Amino acid sequence: MQRSTDCWRAAKEGDEQDKAAWLEAKRAAEQAESEAWSEQYRMPPLEGRERAVAWGVRCRHQVLAAAYTALVLEGETSDPEWEEIEEAARTITRAGWWIDQRSSEPGDLTELLEAATGADRPTENPHF
Repeated sequence: MQRSTDCWRAAKEGDEQDKAAWLEAKRAAEQAESEAWSEQYRMPPLEGRERAVAWGVRCRHQVLAAAYTALVLEGETSDPEWEEIEEAARTITRAGWWIDQRSSEPGDLTELLEAATGADRPTENPHF
């Protein structure tokens, strides 16, 4: 009986290591894609702790991509209207704000951007 328990534990530990490696690779790929997207669309760097910034960059990418799909591609938002939303999104540089919005509905983005406080925006943006 002990032998099968040891085999089970060894197999389980191997599965957990494989899962952890897969998750790490997936996050690294998402991070690289989000950083490339941020550069392509001239998104300013986010502020916060290192881990929060990395997570915030991924969340910002996911939130804005989902909103673009829902509002422009599937909805009735025009390209000029989207550009206004995108400009408003550029003013939010606190990583925590994007992390907090990661589960929001795409249609709520405009309202969420308007409700953001001064703490979520820098007083001076050197990237404009």
